[in-house]
Amino acid sequence: MSDNSSDASLASPRAQASRAALELLASMRFAISLLTVICIASVIGTVLKQHEPVGNYVNQFGPFWAQLFLSLKLNAVYSAWWFLLILAFLVVSTSLCVARHAPKYLADLRSYKENIREQSLKAFGHRAQAQVPGDTAQAAQRLGQQLVSGGWKVRLQQRDTQAGPGTGWMLAAKAGAANKLGYIAAHSAIVLICLGGLFDGDLIVRAQMWLGGKTPYTGGGLISDVPEQHRLSVSNPTFRGNLLVTEGGTAGTAILTQSDGVLLQELPFAVELKKFIVEYYSTGMPKLFASEVVIHDKATGEQLEKRIEVNHPASYRGIEIYQSSFDDGGSSVKLQAVPFEAGAKGFEVDGVIGGSSGFTRQRPGGKDEALTLEFTQLRTINVENFGAANAPGATDVRKVDLKQAIDERLGAAHKTVAKKELRNIGPSIGYKLRDASGQAREFQNYMLPVDTGDGQPVFLLGVRDSQAEPMRYLRVPADPEGTMETFMRLRAALQDGGLREKAARAYVAKAVDASRTELTGPLAQSATKALELFAGQGERKGADGRPLGGLQAISDFMEANVPAAERERAGEVLVRILNGVLFELAQLARTQAGQAPLAASDQTQAFMTQAVFSLSDAQFYPAPMAFMLQDFKQVQASVFQVARAPGKNVVYLGCLFLIIGVFAMLYVRDRRLWIWLTPAEGGSHAEMALSTNRKTLDGDREFAMLASKLIGAEPLHKKTPGGPA
Repeated sequence: MSDNSSDASLASPRAQASRAALELLASMRFAISLLTVICIASVIGTVLKQHEPVGNYVNQFGPFWAQLFLSLKLNAVYSAWWFLLILAFLVVSTSLCVARHAPKYLADLRSYKENIREQSLKAFGHRAQAQVPGDTAQAAQRLGQQLVSGGWKVRLQQRDTQAGPGTGWMLAAKAGAANKLGYIAAHSAIVLICLGGLFDGDLIVRAQMWLGGKTPYTGGGLISDVPEQHRLSVSNPTFRGNLLVTEGGTAGTAILTQSDGVLLQELPFAVELKKFIVEYYSTGMPKLFASEVVIHDKATGEQLEKRIEVNHPASYRGIEIYQSSFDDGGSSVKLQAVPFEAGAKGFEVDGVIGGSSGFTRQRPGGKDEALTLEFTQLRTINVENFGAANAPGATDVRKVDLKQAIDERLGAAHKTVAKKELRNIGPSIGYKLRDASGQAREFQNYMLPVDTGDGQPVFLLGVRDSQAEPMRYLRVPADPEGTMETFMRLRAALQDGGLREKAARAYVAKAVDASRTELTGPLAQSATKALELFAGQGERKGADGRPLGGLQAISDFMEANVPAAERERAGEVLVRILNGVLFELAQLARTQAGQAPLAASDQTQAFMTQAVFSLSDAQFYPAPMAFMLQDFKQVQASVFQVARAPGKNVVYLGCLFLIIGVFAMLYVRDRRLWIWLTPAEGGSHAEMALSTNRKTLDGDREFAMLASKLIGAEPLHKKTPGGPA
């Protein structure tokens, strides 16, 4: 006996701990806490881009925060082990909560609570009493029929009273039982949606990685060369990946992006892209992109033609094929290298988008440098807004239009008061120039000259050091022939001392009157000095150690040699001399190339004005050459998202349950009605009471209507409404 008591005492703490853990898991507070954590994690997963390369996080947040985010798996929230664990706990907690409360709700649905004591009816907030005709049995039958015709479910119970056995009748009625089902449906919906999310998420893929020896692939090369441990079988029950297919090509292996690499998913079919169709809005945004494909079954050889559009997927063997986006499929391009170094020669290079080409840069008087040209992007359409450049910067107080001012501040939230002038400025080529140490810069050059609004077309040469930075553009003016040859010849001539002297003499000969020969020497000296400073022949060095030229060199010279009071006037004179000498230098360069001299016109003046700024900025161009797009042959590629989602139907069912449950809880009131009938002189005495799960004005009006219709009485109001059920 003592042994048994001892065992019981030892087991008691364990039983209490188990009971407490079970109570915690089944409690609504615990489920709400888990749901809150999942919501916070989902916000993080929405704000923070998922499955990005590690370098992107380092560039955006810095090494410390990037490492912290990677340690917490915030770059892959929805597949992180802690997110899946919380989701599993939420499923368990909500399931236990439903299992614990559902029997009570179901029992309550079957119960009419006809055993309530007649004294308890006096404690309800909704109460009425009156005399009704007929004996108690007749009154009970009559009132019950009236309630049944009104949609109530009724049960009658015969009781003993002081008047004798079986002389009293308790009528119990109920309506709105679906309210209780709403609680069960809403909580079951959470379980179903979470289970569907677990089925269609990365849980199955992670399980294969943990238990099946599958590892992400981090290398490159052909898909056919990837080892087996990086591939998932065709029987994989759930996955979601991307499939890139070029026009005229076929692909049958999807790519599943992971935070530390990729997994390859074998498909039971191959997709052949016959034709890719893309249409654009006037803004340059895609209006429609669709793919005409042929699906080849690998097992049977069956071929099935399909058209896949956005929001119109194709389905085959339980796998949905969605039109996700489009990409370049290996377009071929021909580029012309335009050197920025004196004495260097240009050359042509052919390539394919996504490929690379190596060449050697011959540095004057130095060691040759190996460079790699990586072809990254071909864009055939570039629509830009040129309306902002012409927008007024200030308000003319002499013209105040009240209606216009009101219209500018009212209307849709996305409305803008800035005028838009959208233009397609033609194709552009994107590439990276990588040195021998692996450092690369990104470039984007436009094929055609662009008129930015000042009337002088320019070639835009964009460059940035990393993707986190915006593009910085060098504007090279287009000559009358629509090329950048005149500018490049002018830049080369600027480094030739003999041509600089000829240009200075030509300028002086035109600028000085023949009768004032004493001005020839000083003006020639000033013109030559201005050209030397602008060409970077001075002693001042830049931050990179190279000679500093351009307008900055002239500004530094003025600050060092001209008194502050005379700088403005002297600067105007020197800039006017510089513009004149550069014009003569451009004429000499065109004459040497066998081209006609520039005509004296406003167009030529605009060209030379832009050329001065461009020559000054070109010294900061961080590459020895620019590659201009000469010709291309575009090849489109379609990006499909392929998904096998068995949990999709479970999620849909959960959403249906959630809608039903929410509407049932919000719009269905659980009401219970009792009428206690006892014998009285001339008929029966009726004591009536109503109980509802929510106290509303509709409940008050309904009880007043029932009391008047059933027993012909007015409700009795109590100071303290409510009562036990």
